[in-house]
Amino acid sequence: MPLALTQPRPISPLGWVRVSLRILAMALLLLACLPLHYAAALFTRHKPLPRFFLGAVAWLAGVRVRQHGEKVHRGAFLLANHVSWIDIPAMAGATGTAFVGHDGLASMPLLKWLCKLNDTVFVARHDRASVARQVALVREEIRDTGALAIFPEGTTSDGTGLLPFKSSLLSALEPLPEGIAVQPVLLDYGPEAADVAWVGEEHGLDNFLRILARRRPVRLDLHFLPVLSGDQVASRKTIAAAARAVMLEQLGA
Repeated sequence: MPLALTQPRPISPLGWVRVSLRILAMALLLLACLPLHYAAALFTRHKPLPRFFLGAVAWLAGVRVRQHGEKVHRGAFLLANHVSWIDIPAMAGATGTAFVGHDGLASMPLLKWLCKLNDTVFVARHDRASVARQVALVREEIRDTGALAIFPEGTTSDGTGLLPFKSSLLSALEPLPEGIAVQPVLLDYGPEAADVAWVGEEHGLDNFLRILARRRPVRLDLHFLPVLSGDQVASRKTIAAAARAVMLEQLGA
């Protein structure tokens, strides 16, 4: 059973001090990384700085990541559950993955710019005419970045269970491209899940500030589950069903 979500407590004065210091540290880190990022782009297509920056953002936000299992190091399409904004920097820092995001994010210039630094692939969920182009883009990006992650729930959950997976988001995997491994990844926040989850009517900025205001660290276990194979990858629907089943088993739900 999902945990009952309580109304977030107001941020205390000390909490606001932590928020300010963490945002300042993130801003200084970004300013330090940007020139190195653009300099590296002159010599290589690989982008190590975004992975370092996002991993550092997660650490500055108080996230302490523990990894379990064997992760695919090249040619991976990662399917993960989605709980909060901190999923993204934590996963990027641990795997170097880029992400598939909905095109609504691209309407915000600053956020679009930050996403593109990490090779985010924007897809239009309701534009059927562009599906073929989007599928080609996703497959190309997997080969370029080595890993691409998507949240097949399509939104955030409370972290204690999984919402239904939307197989339509996995169109790029039908048929499965040669050399691409599909790996489920479970993000488990343990007893802190309900406290960090971004659900209900809470604004994204409020969730961002609330997590930065925390005194206790956020413990996140990243479980890299076995790569799907055989009948599990026969179609996008079997992929969605198989990934969700093994993630539920790991979650103990």
